[in-house]
Amino acid sequence: MEPPLLDLGLDAAALTARLVDIPSVSGTEKPLADAVESALRTLPWLRVDRHDDNVVARTALGRAERVVLAGHLDTVPIAENVPARLDGDGRLWGCGTCDMKSGVAVQLRVAATVPDPNRDLTFVFYANEEVAAERNGLGHLTAAHPDWLAGDFAVLLEPSDGEVEGGCQGTLRMLLRLTGRRAHSARSWTGENAVHAAAPVLARLAAYEPRRPVIDGLEYREGLNAVRIEGGVAGNVIPDECVVTVNYRYAPDRGEQEAVAHVREVFADCGVEEFTVDDHSPGALPGLGHPAARAFIDAVGGTARPKYGWTDVSRFSALGVPAVNYGPGDPNLAHKRDERVDTRQVLRCEERLRAWLTA
Repeated sequence: MEPPLLDLGLDAAALTARLVDIPSVSGTEKPLADAVESALRTLPWLRVDRHDDNVVARTALGRAERVVLAGHLDTVPIAENVPARLDGDGRLWGCGTCDMKSGVAVQLRVAATVPDPNRDLTFVFYANEEVAAERNGLGHLTAAHPDWLAGDFAVLLEPSDGEVEGGCQGTLRMLLRLTGRRAHSARSWTGENAVHAAAPVLARLAAYEPRRPVIDGLEYREGLNAVRIEGGVAGNVIPDECVVTVNYRYAPDRGEQEAVAHVREVFADCGVEEFTVDDHSPGALPGLGHPAARAFIDAVGGTARPKYGWTDVSRFSALGVPAVNYGPGDPNLAHKRDERVDTRQVLRCEERLRAWLTA
């Protein structure tokens, strides 16, 4: 079966609509990956490789620097919002318009219209970003073909409302287990209430003052919060266990071990019986001091801001490649039934990236 056709002669807004009309919910990206691969193979200045449903295309011009432009092909489940629809105000509606087929369209347009860039380019189109981390296509590429992702600077075209967002925060989720002694609630003095024992933990959280470090001129705001409390056996039983789940969002100047050590230190004298790491993804330094990053910010304009949250720029950081988020679309509209993108912002993003790579 022939893959769907992608006309790379369309502008980025029209190409976004075509991409939206090729459904690619996580795990079903093959038709879109086939279409992307087929379109890229028509461009003689690119070497195209594929690993599962992840497609990588690269120039080999011998430039002094190499830039990676990356974006994921998958979307969240469709919510009766495909095919794409363009309204009279220039907004394109549909699943993936914002997150992040408009960014993918910009990548494809740059690949097709900049055959002689001032920096060597690597284009990465990967699967399964919207699901569990172990399925993430960029992670699979990192493990199987790290050389395909080599570069001096990377741009992840996730929706950032057309503004540069540097690096990303790390996120650590830890389980804090407190214990007591079970008893009948009518004779509560014979037991020890583990839920009550959580009080010092909650007090410490309420009084916690998060750091606001400045990195490459960007002020990151950390946060340490309880996101879940579990405890209780029955309506007439003093509970003997309580688990408080805390989420630490930390600035990228802290490593994974340092983040874990910080959380343990915060609650060291709060009676916690056991600390368990439930989930952990490290942050990514913005690397805005790199010449390619400075040139990028000068070309696209605006004022760089820190990324509050975690994105796949972290995977590039782990490879030693400084990275930023920059793409069309309001991230607050991602995953919504009424997901949409302003086509003027998509075209502006395409124009600015082309200007950066041809100046």
